[in-house]
Amino acid sequence: MWVPGAGIPSRLTLSAFTRAGRFCVLNSGVARWKDVPAENCRGLYDFHTQLKPDVEFGKLSSRLYKSRSETKRYVTSPRVAETVVRMLRGKRKAGQLILECNPGPGVLTRALLESGARVIALESDKNFIPELKSLGNSVNGRLEVIYCDFFKLDPRNHGMVTPPVMTSDMLFQYLGVKAHPWKKGFPLKVVGILPAKTERNTLWKILHDLYSCSSVYKYGRAELNLFISEKECRKLTANPQTPALYQSLSVLGQTACGIKVVCTESLEQNLCFVQLTPHRNLFTGTLTPFNYDVFFHMLRQCFMKRNAKLIDHLPSLSPIDAVHILKQIKKKKDVRVVDMYPKDFLRLFETIECSKDDTCKWLYDEFMEDTLS
Repeated sequence: MWVPGAGIPSRLTLSAFTRAGRFCVLNSGVARWKDVPAENCRGLYDFHTQLKPDVEFGKLSSRLYKSRSETKRYVTSPRVAETVVRMLRGKRKAGQLILECNPGPGVLTRALLESGARVIALESDKNFIPELKSLGNSVNGRLEVIYCDFFKLDPRNHGMVTPPVMTSDMLFQYLGVKAHPWKKGFPLKVVGILPAKTERNTLWKILHDLYSCSSVYKYGRAELNLFISEKECRKLTANPQTPALYQSLSVLGQTACGIKVVCTESLEQNLCFVQLTPHRNLFTGTLTPFNYDVFFHMLRQCFMKRNAKLIDHLPSLSPIDAVHILKQIKKKKDVRVVDMYPKDFLRLFETIECSKDDTCKWLYDEFMEDTLS
């Protein structure tokens, strides 16, 4: 049985398609065998990926200002900071560790400290560090300031890195944080604002890291508390009841996490405060950090023609009889991709993955070869 931190590669090949290192390739309508090197590969980032239906969206009440260089956003409203503290305090034990990403002027930092929390401030702008360290000197060691950009942890093909870019191993070893079993959770919570220019890519990286148990998730089931744009929030929480917004990002996010959204009113920017709590039982079934790439690929293929019938997609995913698959997942022949809830997609994946036909379970098209090599 695997555990976080047990040597799982940060990016995995589609080796779980069939036997180790082998899968079927769909080329001109013919399935053939192709070997895949058993080594790390670039994750499949080129995808477009359950909130209770009565949750409404509004505008976030905060004053946020942007850094001129990288369009960074910071909380400058004490009222918003207090709202965040109340959200984090809900299930928090006294003195729990909070990892704050790019605190900037430290408005939220002060509110967290006043609530009794211990804070690790990861600040990527050197201009803010002296003031944050001065604040740290006045709170008896409950604030530690590190020159680091949380959203740039573990860059792909990083080689040598220098602050503010870091690896999660560098950061957590410095902090003395050890890997925790997935079911036992994680000893700290993360809070921050997603970078405006790279918001969507950052969400995808978070999902890849989560499913592969790499980066922060190598150390356990970390809860992320993030300000994200209302646009991306709607997509992340969409389902078949909002088909125009529903996409593979929605399915992956809701399959992996419990998503809680808090919205208030804003004069300047439409942002939502979102809690992403990884499910404790995410990897107790067929889905694992070793075959998650297959799940990603399946969703990508399905949502390429989102309004098409699922039965029309299945022959491009698996050589297993499509009608038989639909019977197994208890869906009618006319069910469309956008009619499938996240739990239905997970059941579809598990049905194909657990098929008794072990000769070839999955297919992939030639256009994916560059991604896998």
